[in-house]
Amino acid sequence: MEPSNPIIPQVGVGKRMCVVGASGKLGRYMVQHALDRGYEVVGVCREKSVPKLADFADRITVIGGRTNDRDVIARAVEGCDAVLTVLVPWGVDDYSSGTARAVMDFAKPGARLVYSCGWHITRDGEDTYSWKIKAALVVAKLFRYTRLLDIADQYRATDLIFKSDTRWTVVRGSDLEEGPSEGLPVWARHVGDPLLESNMTRRTDFALFMVEAVTDDDLVHEAPAIVGCKTASALAHRS
Repeated sequence: MEPSNPIIPQVGVGKRMCVVGASGKLGRYMVQHALDRGYEVVGVCREKSVPKLADFADRITVIGGRTNDRDVIARAVEGCDAVLTVLVPWGVDDYSSGTARAVMDFAKPGARLVYSCGWHITRDGEDTYSWKIKAALVVAKLFRYTRLLDIADQYRATDLIFKSDTRWTVVRGSDLEEGPSEGLPVWARHVGDPLLESNMTRRTDFALFMVEAVTDDDLVHEAPAIVGCKTASALAHRS
């Protein structure tokens, strides 16, 4: 985990942010970025994953429970100015869609709701995918028969979000890698844009984009597909 940077603008002072899925790799980075910006943070994760947040224990409020548990989400988002949600398709009991529905139902009016998913989600059907992405989706869909995950539920979740009148943003991430931050990722409205060709983002920068989206009104009702700002395709696009 990268250390706090005292020169980061404290845009979150006096504001409360909930991170749903806080114990995962992406969630932990989001928690750190939020704290660095002065937000009061509430983290939500499954009970068995609460120990993963031990290094934040004296700085955040942790609520343990399934993220599609409406009572858990209602408590977690109370009074929050922003809610960042990792949409994960665990199991076959509407984990993603149940989580998204609970967040939208219980977040306070006007709260910024920012969700994470992969490039496979499409808002308008105008995205174009490589054969590798298509093949990975076929494999992912087969996992439903193992009852371990249901990728179709992520589609149901984002369909609910796209149809809502909340102040949402759905951040669609490329493949991810670890490493120090390279800066805020760049984005395009559709997968298939040459800007995205490199298909790689540092995980910490994906989290950074999620946190920064809270204060970027240009991203309200957008589903940006992101890529690392120092990847070859991003640099080529810039030049």
